[in-house]
Amino acid sequence: MKKHAPATLRNRDAILSVLREELPVTGRVLEIAAGSGEHAVFFARWLAPRKWVPTDPSPDALASIAAYAREAKLPNLEAPLELDASVPDWPVAKADAIVCINMVHISPWTATQGLFAGAAQILSNSRSPLILYGPYFESGIPPAVSNLQFDAGLKERNPNWGIRNVDDVDAVASDHGFARRSRHTMPANNLTLVYRRM
Repeated sequence: MKKHAPATLRNRDAILSVLREELPVTGRVLEIAAGSGEHAVFFARWLAPRKWVPTDPSPDALASIAAYAREAKLPNLEAPLELDASVPDWPVAKADAIVCINMVHISPWTATQGLFAGAAQILSNSRSPLILYGPYFESGIPPAVSNLQFDAGLKERNPNWGIRNVDDVDAVASDHGFARRSRHTMPANNLTLVYRRM
């Protein structure tokens, strides 16, 4: 029932360092597309007293998250929720931050649009961040060969997937009242992008 995502062990410490810098010191953090649940357990453990709320649209992922949560027994890790970012009605009324790791490039563009639309509805105040992690292309910066190869592989699997350009993400953010406030260079040619209300 528990799934394992090898990338989790490689990127979690680098992401944790950014989250400690960008998240509010308390409150409820909603994780979109939590996948296996390994990140959820790791971040809940190291980011207490913040409450961590993992979500995913996949029943298999939700089962894996629940299995990891039962094993970890962390008081600040809430039960996983079924949530599809592209669907308007989210099962959460309010959050103090949103974290979304490795979703934007392996989902249709409508999921990214829905992510910002949902964030505009539930983030509690102007300082509440929406934090994205993953590979991105940037205008004026030559892409890494590994990212070009990864992008081609993604599009072969699903033509609606692919590494997005940061400019396009910024434009969707702006449409929903957000602006990019920081950019963190991460290992393996990834970025963490942090958006807050304008």
